[in-house]
Amino acid sequence: MNPAAFNELFTVRDLLRYAVSQFNAAKLAFGHGSDNAWDEAVYLLLHTLHLPLDTLDPFLDARVLADERERFLTLVERRLTERVPAAYLTGEAWLQGHRFSVDSRVIVPRSPIAELLADDLAPWISDPDSIEFVLDLCTGSGCLAVLAALAYPNAQVDAVDISDNALEVADENIEQFGLDGRVTTHRSDLFEQMPSCEYDLIVCNPPYVNSHSMESLPAEYRHEPTLALAGGEDGMDLVRRILDSAPDFMAPDGILVLEIGNEYENFLAAFPDLEPVWLSTENSDDQILLLTREQLAS
Repeated sequence: MNPAAFNELFTVRDLLRYAVSQFNAAKLAFGHGSDNAWDEAVYLLLHTLHLPLDTLDPFLDARVLADERERFLTLVERRLTERVPAAYLTGEAWLQGHRFSVDSRVIVPRSPIAELLADDLAPWISDPDSIEFVLDLCTGSGCLAVLAALAYPNAQVDAVDISDNALEVADENIEQFGLDGRVTTHRSDLFEQMPSCEYDLIVCNPPYVNSHSMESLPAEYRHEPTLALAGGEDGMDLVRRILDSAPDFMAPDGILVLEIGNEYENFLAAFPDLEPVWLSTENSDDQILLLTREQLAS
């Protein structure tokens, strides 16, 4: 910890200014819940002080206690020297206003599919109450499975991952939301160990980062499990398997919602005959696609 910072910074405003300056000077990589130094510094400080995450202004000129200052500066130091994502430092990530427990066993929840689930995937799903079976493939922390259960109150949701470590985290989040009876975790290599089922909806945020991009990932992303990121030479290794097997697990009018991140060109090259619907979110137009069972089966 910087002794000068500990001895000379006394208010919330002081600590924020220092953290933003340090984060910018260190050229940290963001993208695990925030996309800039200010937002991340605000989050870390409000979390440390146990203050509401959406209420900063009334506290800017409040003085902090020595132990509060020490806790925050310790987090800042770890963020700077270890390049640990903020979510791993706090043990939590926020998605669509919901808090999820996370640690280095899973990637930090950030899928824009969450934004679509907040709108019940309208208009592609016209009646949320009619959805009976949902599959979250490559569930990781279980965040999309939980959000799907909240969006579709009559649905049974299966949350699938190949990683036992990830499923432990998913189970924690399912219990935290009181969804033990409706969301069930399964260890499976994609569909291979799954029992037969006709899902109305499959959502999937698979490993899709191509090998060239994997080699140049910022340090922050290297703290995340490689198994949850690496998608092979063109990023499409798991996507090929998913699209091949998905029709066998879909209801006749079922849909698949699949995230491919920044691999749009690689997807087009790998599947030139597919014509998915590209779903727009606040920050993307070509990262999430929708396919029907009819399209996949043909």
